[in-house]
Amino acid sequence: MEFQREIQRRRTFGIISHPDAGKTTLTEKLLLYGGAIQEAGAVKSNKIKKGATSDFMEIERQRGISVATSVLAFNYKEKKINILDTPGHKDFAEDTYRTLTAVDSVIVVIDVAKGVEEQTEKLVEVCRMRKIPMIVFINKLDREGKDAFDLLDEVETTLGLRVTPMSFPIGMGYNFKGIYNLWSQNIQIFNSADKQKIATTVGYDSLDDQGLNAAVGQQAMDELKESLELVEGVYPVFDQKEYLEGNLQPVFFGSALNNFGVQELLDCFIEIAPPPLPKSTDKRVIQPDESEFSGFVFKIHANMDPKHRDRLAFVKIVSGTFKRNTPYFHVRHQKKLKFSSPNAFFAEKKEVVDESFPGDIVGLHDTGNFKIGDTLTAGEQIQYKGIPSFSPEHFRFINNADPMKAKQLSKGIDQLMDEGVAQLFTLNLNGRKVIGTVGALQFEVIQYRLEHEYTAKCTFENFNVHKACWISCEDEENKNFLDFLQVKQKFLAKDKQGQLVYLADSAFSLQMAQQKYPEITFHFTSELH
Repeated sequence: MEFQREIQRRRTFGIISHPDAGKTTLTEKLLLYGGAIQEAGAVKSNKIKKGATSDFMEIERQRGISVATSVLAFNYKEKKINILDTPGHKDFAEDTYRTLTAVDSVIVVIDVAKGVEEQTEKLVEVCRMRKIPMIVFINKLDREGKDAFDLLDEVETTLGLRVTPMSFPIGMGYNFKGIYNLWSQNIQIFNSADKQKIATTVGYDSLDDQGLNAAVGQQAMDELKESLELVEGVYPVFDQKEYLEGNLQPVFFGSALNNFGVQELLDCFIEIAPPPLPKSTDKRVIQPDESEFSGFVFKIHANMDPKHRDRLAFVKIVSGTFKRNTPYFHVRHQKKLKFSSPNAFFAEKKEVVDESFPGDIVGLHDTGNFKIGDTLTAGEQIQYKGIPSFSPEHFRFINNADPMKAKQLSKGIDQLMDEGVAQLFTLNLNGRKVIGTVGALQFEVIQYRLEHEYTAKCTFENFNVHKACWISCEDEENKNFLDFLQVKQKFLAKDKQGQLVYLADSAFSLQMAQQKYPEITFHFTSELH
C-alpha cells in the first residue's frame, strides 16, 4: 500500500551538540550528499563566509551560531529525510527540548578535541529519558584531539551510553590517513588537498591488500589492525533492536568540514534509523499508520519572510495524511481550520505541498490561532503530551526607544512571545511590561529581531526577580488569598494568557510566601496554559 510505503521511507531526526562542535556544518554536508545543495557554505571559526544553509536568520549569520531550529528536507536513496538542526547554545535550549519531541532519532555531534561538553550532557540526558535512538558522530578528526579509545570511553562514562564503533580512524590529527568503515567493510582515504569536494571511497576485501599498505603506509595499517582487534574484544556487536530501544549507540568518526566520514554516517543511518514512531496523547498512543490525521505544533516562527510578515506554525505529522484545503480540528479552540498553502521546508526556501505523511514537518501560515503544544486532528479530542515550557530565569523591563513606533513594538513583542522565545508579564501595579527568558542571550535576539523585522527599537533595564510562579487558589474569595494579593501587589503580574503570576524577588520571600499562604498553589511551569 502506497501510504505504508511513504511512512516506511521517512527518517525524521534532530542533530544535537554543544556549540561549535560542527553541528551546522554536518547538516550542510548531509544536504550536499543528498544533492540538495551544490556547494557548502563553509562555517569556520564563527566567520560565516557564505552563510550556512540552515542558519537563515540574519542574526545567526552575524554571530555564527544557530538560534532557532531549522527544518530541512531532502531525498536520498529512495528515503525522504527530514533534518531538524537545533541551536547548541544553552540560552536557546528550550527550543531544542521542544524540537526533541518532534524527532524519531538523534545524531549527537562531539568535537574530537573537546570531547563531551556540558550542553551535550543535558541534551543526551533528555534523549535517554525519552529512549530516543542515538547515533554519535565524533567530528573534526583532521585536528589534533583526544585518542579514539579515550573518546569512546568518555562517551560511555560521561553520557552513560553503551557504544559500538561503526567506523574507526586510521591515525588522528596530523597523522589522519582515513577511516575504516566496519559497517560496510571499506576504507576511505583522506586527501587534505581536496577539501570542499566529496572524498572517494576505496573498497578493499582484505586488510592485507598490498594496495592498501601502499596508500596508507605499513605502520598506520599495523596500528589499525591492532585497534580493530581491541574494538572486537571490548565493544558489543551492533544490534539494531538494541539501538532502536535506546540501549546501544553506534559511533562514527569523521570530519564534516572536509566531507569525511559523512556519507558512511548517512548510508548507515538510512538503513538502521527508525521510520516515524508512535506518540502518546492524554487518551491513548497514536500509531503512525492510522488513517485519521493528527499532529502537534512544536515551534512557531514569526517573520520567516520579513517582506510578507508571515508567521508559521511547525507541525509534526504523527498519523494519517495531511491534505491541503482539508478542514482539520484545532483541539484547544474546538474549531475546524483549513490550510490553503501548507509548506514543506528547505531552510528558508518553502514550497506548497498537497499532501504530507507521518514523520513530515509542515509549516502552516498562522494568524494567531496556534500556540506551542497545540494538537490538530481529523476530529478526535486528544492532546499530545510532553512539550515543555520553562519558568524564566532572567527578567528585564522592556521600554520603547522610539515613541513613533509603539504599535510596531507591541505587535513584534506579541508575535515573538508566541514563538516561545520568551515570556511576557504585565505588572498589575503600573502596567509595565517585563520579559522573562531562559537564557540572557535571548534579550539580544529579541532586540535585534524587533529592530530588523518590525522596525521597532527597544531598550531593556534590569528587574530583580528570582523566579516567576503561576498562582492558583481554589477559593478566590478566601481572606488569606485577598491578603496575599494586597501584600504582594507590587510583585504580581499577568502573563500573556491573563493568568496571575507572582514574581518573587528572592528565594527567601518565595519560601516565606509558600509557608504563610498554604492555601495558594505555586506552579513553576506554565503547563496549565
